[in-house]
Amino acid sequence: MSRTLILWFRQDLRLHDNPALQAALADAERIIPLYIHDDTTAWAPGAASRWWLHHSLTALADQLKQRGSRLILRTGESTGVVQQLIDETGADAVYCNRIYEPALLKRDKQLHRQLKDNGITFSVYQGNLLREPDTVHNLSGQPYKVFTPFYKCYLREGWDNHIYKTPGQLPGVSTRIKSEKIADLDLLPTIGWDSGFYDHWQPGEAGAWKQLRRFLRDDLADYHQARDVPSLQGTSCLSPHLHFGEISVRAILAELDRQGPRKQGEGFIRELIWRDFAHSVLFHFPHTTDKPFDERFRNFKWKQSKKLLQAWQQGQTGYPIVDAGMRELWHTGYMHNRVRMIVASFLTKNGMIHWKQGAEWFWDTLVDADLAANSMNWQWVAGCGVDAAPYFRIFNPVTQSQKFDKEGLYLRRWVPELASLPNKYIHEPWKAPDEIQQAAECIIGEDYPEPILDLKATREAALEAYKKQITRKS
Repeated sequence: MSRTLILWFRQDLRLHDNPALQAALADAERIIPLYIHDDTTAWAPGAASRWWLHHSLTALADQLKQRGSRLILRTGESTGVVQQLIDETGADAVYCNRIYEPALLKRDKQLHRQLKDNGITFSVYQGNLLREPDTVHNLSGQPYKVFTPFYKCYLREGWDNHIYKTPGQLPGVSTRIKSEKIADLDLLPTIGWDSGFYDHWQPGEAGAWKQLRRFLRDDLADYHQARDVPSLQGTSCLSPHLHFGEISVRAILAELDRQGPRKQGEGFIRELIWRDFAHSVLFHFPHTTDKPFDERFRNFKWKQSKKLLQAWQQGQTGYPIVDAGMRELWHTGYMHNRVRMIVASFLTKNGMIHWKQGAEWFWDTLVDADLAANSMNWQWVAGCGVDAAPYFRIFNPVTQSQKFDKEGLYLRRWVPELASLPNKYIHEPWKAPDEIQQAAECIIGEDYPEPILDLKATREAALEAYKKQITRKS
C-alpha cells in the first residue's frame, strides 16, 4: 500500500459518488488530486463554461483542503503534464473517470498506450453516465439512433445503482509538489458581462445538492407541465452541475427515490436518460460535432447573413420570445429548454443559418454547454441529426409565445421595452396600433426592432429547400 497515485479530475468535480476516487483510496497510500487546464483540445470550454469552471474548481479545492488534501493545478497539453507529474512524484498509476468527447477519448487512448509502455497503470472508471455507451445496443447489435427504443432499453435493463459515500479524510499531499493558483488560469472574463450569473448559480458540489433538493421539494410534482412554461422555474437547472460532474446522475436518482415514489419523477428520469442518449450518439458517431448525422444534409445550402446572426445573438430580431431567450442566455448563461428549441428553429429554419453557427454561440454562452447535448439538440431542431424533428416541424415563435407565455411574464422580464404593452399585442408588437405603442412608450422600429424576417415566407422557403434536399438525396 505504498503506491503513489495521481487522481485526475476532469468532468467529475466532486467527492461524493466518485468511482475513481474510491478506487484510488482502496489502492494507494498517497493520492495526488490533479486538474489540468488544457486549452489545446478541440471544443475547449467557452467563456461561460470557463466562468463556471473557476468557481467549481474553487469549491473542489476547498473540499479537498477540509479533508487534509489539496488540489494540484497545472496548465498545458494533458499528456505531457501527466507525464511530468509522474516524473516529479514517482507515481505508478493514474486513475480518472471516463469522458466522452471524441478528441478527449482519442487522447486518453494515446496516454494509456504511453503509460503502459512505461509500466504505469492507467485506470478509467464510469462515473458520469448511467451506462457506458458501448454497453447499449439494439437487437441487431447496433447503437440506437432513435430515443424511444433507447429509453425503453434503459427501463427494461436498468443500470448500476451503487453510490459511493463521500470520504471523511484524504491523504495529505506533499508541499514539494507545486501547483498553480486558480486565479492564474484566467478563467474569469475581463469585462463584467458575467455579473448576472452570480444571482442565479452556485457552482460546486454543495450548490448541486442545494439545487437538486430545491427542485425535488418545490418543482418535481409539477414538472410535466411547468417545464414548458418559461416564466416558471419548473426545470431542475441541474445541467451545468451534471456537465461538470458536481453531482452524479446515479446520486440524483437515488435522492429521487428517497424523496418519494419514482413514478412522480418519470418525466424527469426520461430527461436524464436523454442525456445518456446524447452521449451515446456522440460516442458512436463522433463526426456529429461538426457534420450532420443525416448524410442527405452534407451539402445542404445554408445561407450566410451576418445581420441576421448578430440580431439573433443580441436578442434584436423583433420576435419577443426569441429575443427574450437570447437575452436570458446572455444575462444568466442559461436559457429555458423550450425557448432553446424556439430560438434554434428560428435561426436554422426561418433564417436558414447553419446549425453549427448556433451551436458555437451556445457553446460560448451557456454555463451548461455540453458537447454531446449541444451537438445532438441543434441537429435535432435543424432536422439533420439522429431522431431528428421532421424537416417540416418549424416552431412558430408567435404561437409558441402565446401558448406557453400567455400573460407575457417571460417577455416582460427579458424584453422590458415591451413591458407596458397589453397581452393582446406583446407577442406581436408590430401589430399594435400607433396609439397603443405611444401609450406603452414602445415605438416599433425605434424602441424595439421590427421583425427581421417574415415568418410565413421564410417557413415556405425552408420547407421547399428541405423537401428538395431530401428528395434529391433519397
